Amino acid sequence: MLEKKDISLEKAVLIGIVTKDQDEDRSKEYLDELEFLTYTAGGDVVNRFTQKMDMPNPKTFIGSGKMDEVKQFIKDNEVGTAIFDDELSAAQERNISKILNCKVLDRTNLILDIFAQRAQTSYARTQVELAQCEYLLPRLRGMWTHLERQKGGIGMRGPGETEIETDRRIVRDKIALLKERIRTIDKQMSVQRGNRGSMVRVALVGYTNVGKSTLMNVISKSEVFAENKLFATLDTTVRKVVIQNLPFLLSDTVGFIRKLPTQLVESFKSTLDEVREADLLLHVVDISHPNFEEHIDSVNRILDEIKSNDKPTIMVFNKIDAYKPEPFDEDDLTSEKTTANYTLEEWKRTWMGRIGENALFISAVNKENLEEFKKRVYDEVRKIHIQRFPYNHFLYPDYEIENK
Repeated sequence: MLEKKDISLEKAVLIGIVTKDQDEDRSKEYLDELEFLTYTAGGDVVNRFTQKMDMPNPKTFIGSGKMDEVKQFIKDNEVGTAIFDDELSAAQERNISKILNCKVLDRTNLILDIFAQRAQTSYARTQVELAQCEYLLPRLRGMWTHLERQKGGIGMRGPGETEIETDRRIVRDKIALLKERIRTIDKQMSVQRGNRGSMVRVALVGYTNVGKSTLMNVISKSEVFAENKLFATLDTTVRKVVIQNLPFLLSDTVGFIRKLPTQLVESFKSTLDEVREADLLLHVVDISHPNFEEHIDSVNRILDEIKSNDKPTIMVFNKIDAYKPEPFDEDDLTSEKTTANYTLEEWKRTWMGRIGENALFISAVNKENLEEFKKRVYDEVRKIHIQRFPYNHFLYPDYEIENK
């Protein structure tokens, strides 16, 4: 249920496909996520359209019959935006815009728009602008639809191409300028990180909207912005945290998402330096989400991309207060029990049990099991600290002794 807002929400329709690699359940889940993205961006989803296909139509993504259905709905309901769940090619976007006669976005464009809204600092704005320029460059031809109608006119073709090439050169120059600006800010931030001394660094990582910022607020007693929307945090926030008398640095990083645009992974790699340079990762997972295992895989793939998948990691399964397994009828011999029916105790006996003490189950909102969480983090940070400063470990006695 969307909250009432002062501004009127943009009416939008969502369009996805069902393929052999993406069944109906998976397609529905992606569209649920796309709807949440649309809401975060300021849109109101009024309808969804899906079509079963072997592969997307290279010209219009979906078939002509389904496209007519979408077109009629948009016309009848005065919808201003059509959002596709996968990235569209420049040609597809151009063809669809002509048919639907409305604003056409794909998942990448939508995520870029949210990032643009959420970017607060100069650094985040620069990274978003770079990603937008890299997304725009191959699509510039579509911006010149006013020339296409005159393509056959005498003397019109040359100037049209010249204008497009001029724009391409401007965008390329802009990309080079933004990359240089990011390199400069990176150097400044590297100096700042160096000035923090040799304190142990701990980074919160995880899928978007899993409760990283809420957990950071609870642990560091700070007021990091947290909201039930995707990508509430773009800028990395670093806080000094003390558990008992052991200080360390805790950083809250940008959340990941499936089908994360390549441009964003590239432009935000520098923001993820906090993850690269961390001594310990706290991988926060929303265990109440029905497909949290897929979220874990998505995060691990990006960690692998930035060469941070081999760091010491504690899996923090958050939102246990919201976890509700689907009911299962033991007497129904025709039904088969799936992971959707697992209780938390049953989950703990799966692969989570093999992680052992590196699997924690908490509720950051209700502050459930936070003492166990703090103790585990304390133990791991203390171990790293002793390795780094072998002669100072007597300053940090065991957690159990301090709590007597």
